[in-house]
Amino acid sequence: MTRTVIEGCAVATVAPAGTEYADGHVVIENGRIEAVGPGKGPNVEGVERIDGSGCLATPGLVNTHHHLYQWASRGLAQDETLFGWLTTLYPVWAGIDAEITSAAAGAALGWLAKSGCTTSTDHHYVFPHSAGDLLAAEIEAARRVGVRFHPCRGSMDLGRSAGGLPPDEVVEDRDHILAATEAAIETWHDPSPDALVRIAVAPCSPFSASGALMRETAELARRKGVRLHTHLAETLDEESFAREQFGRSPVDYIDDLGWLGDDVWLAHCVHLDDAAVKRLGTTGTGVAHCPTSNARLGAGLAPVRALLDAGAPVGLGVDGAASNEQSSLGDELRQAALVARLRGGPAALTAREALELGTLGGARCLGREADLGSLEPGKLADIALWRVDGLGHAGIADPVAALVLGSRPPLARLLVGGHTVVEHDHLSTVDEFELARAARTASRTLQEAL
Repeated sequence: MTRTVIEGCAVATVAPAGTEYADGHVVIENGRIEAVGPGKGPNVEGVERIDGSGCLATPGLVNTHHHLYQWASRGLAQDETLFGWLTTLYPVWAGIDAEITSAAAGAALGWLAKSGCTTSTDHHYVFPHSAGDLLAAEIEAARRVGVRFHPCRGSMDLGRSAGGLPPDEVVEDRDHILAATEAAIETWHDPSPDALVRIAVAPCSPFSASGALMRETAELARRKGVRLHTHLAETLDEESFAREQFGRSPVDYIDDLGWLGDDVWLAHCVHLDDAAVKRLGTTGTGVAHCPTSNARLGAGLAPVRALLDAGAPVGLGVDGAASNEQSSLGDELRQAALVARLRGGPAALTAREALELGTLGGARCLGREADLGSLEPGKLADIALWRVDGLGHAGIADPVAALVLGSRPPLARLLVGGHTVVEHDHLSTVDEFELARAARTASRTLQEAL
């Protein structure tokens, strides 16, 4: 039996009751949380004791939307809207292969872990011919870093010649997509409660995936019992595209294709009218809110308060590193609070609601709220221990406000299933300098080839 006690720290459980302790402890046994409470932990021998003095313990953060391969194409198309940014970068991404994807994924996931993330998705939808097994490359990178991973087998079959946005050389045949997606599920998906890897099905977007592909992938996902993910309503350009091509809004379009439900989460959802917000809430469709990426591309302010009030699960995503070079999930807590207040005023999103978006809200989007997202007995021991006693947080009496509204604190410890991934703000599972070196090489290789 492996037992660990974190003690002497503030604890924000993010449990539905909102329980917090100014001086509390968390007991971990065999990878799960055994107890959470006030004061010191149990006085027993034979346990690892972690001194949490000066720290805040929270659930590990859950990243609900990313494109890991984009770490190799950061800093490009700096002043473009989404469609211009995509048309600039599609030719770059056509050059990715398994080696580049592995390096990019390792760097991106390592950086996410250093920002408090214990579970991350990835929406990988670019599969150039003869590029190797890109999904396997990023799954192996996640294993090395030590985080839980929900890769989404993405796809595009609607090339430019068929009225879509991507060039024809980066799209796939629909039959191949369906076969490859089913194979990915059968090879990698783990439905067990403590799973480290789960697969989702994820055509890229309504302007790069045909209606037939959207419908058939939804049928495949439900037959195999996995979740569905896609981009939606990110920009006004997409709204115009949907109305011109399909004669209705993006939400109405995917609703007709069977793409709303409590097994679906959608990225962005910036441009929604009241009826669309209500529809997402009624169906329990989740939303991956990506405030920094939306700002970087000038996409707009998502109606997060309205979505929460309607009952839609909402989590946070950093999005791809080519539209969010910072790529820090911890920083998205603050961004989410600020963006919500720009849209709805200072009461639109509290610090604790922002923390819930980054933890329990994300777990709900991924269908893992039974095991992740809050510090409660029986849940997996995915825990972030933030140091909030330094100069950057001096004078902020509320540790949750320090985390969300102040600068991102250093991590004293990050645990995934009770195993240490980050300690004293450094990765303990992999060599950070090697991750950086490999990422630089991958970026240089990709751009020199172009």
